[in-house]
Amino acid sequence: MNLPFFWIDAFSAHVFAGNPAGVVPLGHWLPDGAMQQIAFENGLSETAFFVPTGPGQYHLRWFTPAVEVELCGHATLASAHVVWTELGERAPVVTFASRSGPLPVTRRPDGSLELDFPATPPAPEHAAAVQEAVTAAVGQAPAWLGRTKFDLFAVLADAARVRALRPDFAAVAAAGTRGLIVTAPGDDGCDFVSRFFAPQSGVPEDPVTGSAHSALTPYWAARLEKTRLHARQLSARGGELWCEFRGDRVGIAGRAVTYLRGTLEA
Repeated sequence: MNLPFFWIDAFSAHVFAGNPAGVVPLGHWLPDGAMQQIAFENGLSETAFFVPTGPGQYHLRWFTPAVEVELCGHATLASAHVVWTELGERAPVVTFASRSGPLPVTRRPDGSLELDFPATPPAPEHAAAVQEAVTAAVGQAPAWLGRTKFDLFAVLADAARVRALRPDFAAVAAAGTRGLIVTAPGDDGCDFVSRFFAPQSGVPEDPVTGSAHSALTPYWAARLEKTRLHARQLSARGGELWCEFRGDRVGIAGRAVTYLRGTLEA
């Protein structure tokens, strides 16, 4: 069985940066086990699979090398990039049906793509055991600790601490959530910075995590008292995101570029 395959670097305007995602367009769904095997073989933080359901409409699923996930930003951005630049989609807005509901993506005049995602703001986390686990994971007590729909959410004092962080991955995995968001006020012209760790999901550090910004955007919008925010994710590859808080939704915009076109002989 030959399947088209695209490797897209998302949340970057050039290759070798941002977050690489695999994208596999399908005419019909493969067995879940086959998609999980393909994601494992690719070894990328996520591989996206989608099936068209109508004009500008697709059903989208995402797999890490270990599990299927409920929400993924960079692989959604990558999938939208593929339908417009590789598959000839003409609609200015495409909508992906997903486990997290409908996810519209808009092609903006400047060439960037904007995700419309559900907001998942963090609530304070007071459990002593969780506080201890996160402190062990990041090697310091967070200035504030929260929990989102998917992840733990640790705020550090400044961007330098986020940049220098060398987490204890065993301690991160022991926390029991999908992953750990670590964030701080921005420097060098951006509003906030972050990193994301999810060894329990088969992704020790995710280079750029769109879904984490569903939580980061409402938190920093409230703290900074502004609705439009410029964010950077401080992984080794790095990524740029432009976010907007819209109440129960967030806009998350970025660029994407094709690194590889090929065929999977699955």
